[in-house]
Amino acid sequence: MPDTALPATDRLLDALRAIVGASGLLTDPADTAPFSEDWRRLYRGRTPAVVRPGTAEECAAVVRLCAETGTRLVPQGGNTSMVGGAVPAEDGSELVLSTARLNRIRALDPVDMTLTIEAGVTLRAAQLAAADAGCLLPLSISSEGSAQIGGVLAVNAGGNNTVRYGNARDLVLGLEVVLPDGQIWNGLRRLRKDNTGYCLRQLFVGAEGTLGIITAAVLKLVPQPREVAVALCAVPSPEEALALFTRFQAHDPAAISAFEYMSGPGMGFVLKHIPGATLPLSAPAPGYVLVELATPRPDAGLRVGLETVLEGALEAGIVLDAAIAESEAQRAAIWKLREEHSEAQKREGASVKNDVSVPVSKVPAFIAEATAACEALIPGVRVVPFGHMGDGNIHFNLEQPEGAEAAWFLAQDHAIMDAVNEVVRKYDGSFSAEHGIGKLKPYMMPDWRGGAELALMQRIKAALDPLGIMNPGKVLP
Repeated sequence: MPDTALPATDRLLDALRAIVGASGLLTDPADTAPFSEDWRRLYRGRTPAVVRPGTAEECAAVVRLCAETGTRLVPQGGNTSMVGGAVPAEDGSELVLSTARLNRIRALDPVDMTLTIEAGVTLRAAQLAAADAGCLLPLSISSEGSAQIGGVLAVNAGGNNTVRYGNARDLVLGLEVVLPDGQIWNGLRRLRKDNTGYCLRQLFVGAEGTLGIITAAVLKLVPQPREVAVALCAVPSPEEALALFTRFQAHDPAAISAFEYMSGPGMGFVLKHIPGATLPLSAPAPGYVLVELATPRPDAGLRVGLETVLEGALEAGIVLDAAIAESEAQRAAIWKLREEHSEAQKREGASVKNDVSVPVSKVPAFIAEATAACEALIPGVRVVPFGHMGDGNIHFNLEQPEGAEAAWFLAQDHAIMDAVNEVVRKYDGSFSAEHGIGKLKPYMMPDWRGGAELALMQRIKAALDPLGIMNPGKVLP
């Protein structure tokens, strides 16, 4: 492919190298290749260079240089996006700006219960830092070992604990952001109450790097749980899974930290492809629920409450079988069955993913109708819904029919997503729950967010990034 659109002249590369140092600029194609492909391998772009600033000031200098030269930038954290949100264009016209070297924990205050942290710190490292101080960072996602804080906030990640603590944006008190003109906005405030003008931080959380580059954040912490109880339950259907959630809500809603649904076929893929995965139940089931209860209160009796709810559910036929974790190792083994769903589906073959949400009460009806719609569209398709039933966010994924060509199946992705989204629309849901829009879904925006809402987004983009250099082609059509 010709490099006619290539902006990275030797002069520009020399200027970037002068800002970030020789180790902060990658230009060898072998070094830049991992930054040019997404985790799902749906998109493969090219970039003349990956810029790796080590401070917010270096990041600002890079952005100023790009603004002066009209060079487009793709901010990238751990590159775990499920929608191609951090992949450069195929024509090699965009630089990748990696936040990996912005990896310092600036402050942790166990009295204020705040963590001030740079964008390149992985979510797992942030969790461990909080734990060392006797606190909990209550955000947990499957890719937390590689996902970086900046990217997690840029997509407003949800995860397993949303039912209790909300999405990423609910944990953000302050941000430091490099704006598209190279200015640094220092909004690293630790205040719980601050009604001073517009809430600017929320512009950048969920903007997927299209309005600026998050370089640091102040995050809320909560007390570390003193008691945790986890169970894996076999259920006949999503209807019974929802009935079980209702029972836990009625018993003690404040104790629920996660409530995850998994389908029988999805669990089968995990047991087939993930080494060490075992089912701690007497037999496979049509569906499964992982429920976790947690509290910072000592002697709260969570185990007794868990057993009480499950005994009633077993008697009512809502639960077919259940296994309660007796140790931290067993708890981790149960969570592994949930966390490895995406990897297992990847190993099974090509899959089309739908990250959607509907009102919690409508999850079973949505799963039934969307399943019927997809099976009618592609006979033999394998439907593997799973995810956060407690907050209404279901990853409604479709695995290629056995014997089908992967390329053929992936070519049906828009037809499949559109069929699913028609059911989502019926139940007043959203076509993007926690993964964002990225490069995969901008075409849906006019239909779902058209009129005044989309126009307002475009006006904000034009006001903050008039040159259009920040993560072009993502989010907005």
